[in-house]
Amino acid sequence: MKIFLTGGTGFIGSNFINHAHSKGIELICLRRKGSKPRVKLTKNPKWVEGTINDNLSKELSKCDVLIHLASHSTNVPYDTIENCLEYNLISSLKFLNQAKASGISKFIVAGTGFEFGKSGERYSKIPYNAPLEPTMTYPASKAAASIIFYQWAIENIVKFKYLRIFQVFGKGEDDNRLWPSLKRAAFSGLDYPLTKGEQVRDFIDVDNLVELIYSELNFKNCESGIPIYKNIGIGKGQTIKQFAKFWWKKWKAPGKLKFGEVEYRKNEIMRFVPEIKNK
Repeated sequence: MKIFLTGGTGFIGSNFINHAHSKGIELICLRRKGSKPRVKLTKNPKWVEGTINDNLSKELSKCDVLIHLASHSTNVPYDTIENCLEYNLISSLKFLNQAKASGISKFIVAGTGFEFGKSGERYSKIPYNAPLEPTMTYPASKAAASIIFYQWAIENIVKFKYLRIFQVFGKGEDDNRLWPSLKRAAFSGLDYPLTKGEQVRDFIDVDNLVELIYSELNFKNCESGIPIYKNIGIGKGQTIKQFAKFWWKKWKAPGKLKFGEVEYRKNEIMRFVPEIKNK
C-alpha cells in the first residue's frame, strides 16, 4: 500500500507519518515550500512541494489511497467564510477529482467534530448523523464540504471515509492551543488564566488519534459509492476544568489555575462529546 498524504507537516499529519512508517507504510506527502513537520520524523517520506491546486497527477498515480488531512484556518481566529470555503470545499473538491482521475479509488478525509455546532449541546453523545449547525467559519466550511463530498463519493463510486475528529491534543500541537500553552505555563512556574472551564469536550491524545486513522485504512467493510462518516474520539466527556487540573497536577506546576479570568468565546459551544458507534 502507498498513501498520498496532505497536511503531512501539520500537527496530526506529522504524527501520522511516524505512525505509518512504524507499520511499514510507504508515503508520498504534500507540503508547502518551506514548511516543516510539527514533530521530529523518525524517517522522511517522499516529499512533494506544492499545494492541492497544483497538478499532482504524476505522484497521485503511484498511490492506492488518498488521506486528505490538510485544511485551511484550523485554529482561532478563523479566516473568513469565503476563504475557508475556497480551500476546504472548492479546492479540495477539485483535488479529489484529480486524485480520482489519477487512479485512486480509496479516500479518507478529515473533518472536525465542531461541524455539529449547536446541535452538539442537545446530545449527551453526538451521533455521527446529528444535524450540522456550526457557529464559526472554519467548521461551517468543513460541514459544507462534508455534504458535497458525500454526493461526490456516491457519484464517483469510490470507497470514501469522512472522519470527524474531536478535541485532539499532544506533541506538535499549535503553541497557542490549550494543552501546549498550559504546559508552557506549568513548566515556567506561571499562573494560567482560563474561562470557568465548564465546556465539556472529548479529549483524545494525538498518538491514539493516529492509530485510529491508521485503522481506517482497512476498507474491507467499505463499499464503493456508499460513503462512511464517523466520529473520531474516545466517547468520554470531560470539562476543560477537569482536563486542566489533571495536567497541572501531573506536571507539578507551582503556579495557580485561575478559572473565570477569561471570557467564553462568542458562540461558545458548551458540550461536544461524540457517540463512537458509527455507520
